Amino acid sequence: MMKFLRENVYAAGFLTLLRLIVGWTWLDAGFHKLKDGFDAAGYLNNAVTNPVMDKATNELVYPTFTRFIEHAALPNVKLINVMIPVGEFLVGIGLIVGGLTAAAAFFGLMMNFMFLFAGTVSTNPWLVMLGTIVLLGGTNAGRFGLDYYLQPLIRKGWERARGKGGAAGGKLKEKTL
Repeated sequence: MMKFLRENVYAAGFLTLLRLIVGWTWLDAGFHKLKDGFDAAGYLNNAVTNPVMDKATNELVYPTFTRFIEHAALPNVKLINVMIPVGEFLVGIGLIVGGLTAAAAFFGLMMNFMFLFAGTVSTNPWLVMLGTIVLLGGTNAGRFGLDYYLQPLIRKGWERARGKGGAAGGKLKEKTL
């Protein structure tokens, strides 16, 4: 199944459709936050004062994430107010144009999980499922997008960095004194 998802041209077409759906959702969310203004302070405070609790034991389900919000995100809420809308917008663009698709899907999933850990269900489970399929498709997910052109350049740069290409072989030459 993974071979089909990662190599088949029909799978690439299906992944392109998923990419566009998930990308539009991210782009739309980020665009509206950028256009209308965004303040995560209330959301973050609510995530700390009403964290996800286990109903049977009445203990925190994600104590480390709650502490992260309290001690890292809230003190830096101005940075968070920029990172979330810009991140959502960039993930959307990356998925829609099929450029650095796997990276865009990964960071979209990271944001989805952060929202879930904070207790927001909304569309996040759907986006996690669809984003995971796109991520599992790897480079095939961007076959009908910018990745078709970017991937060969990235591979060439990676080979040079590893020392398998270029005039100098990518290796540092020793200086003789």
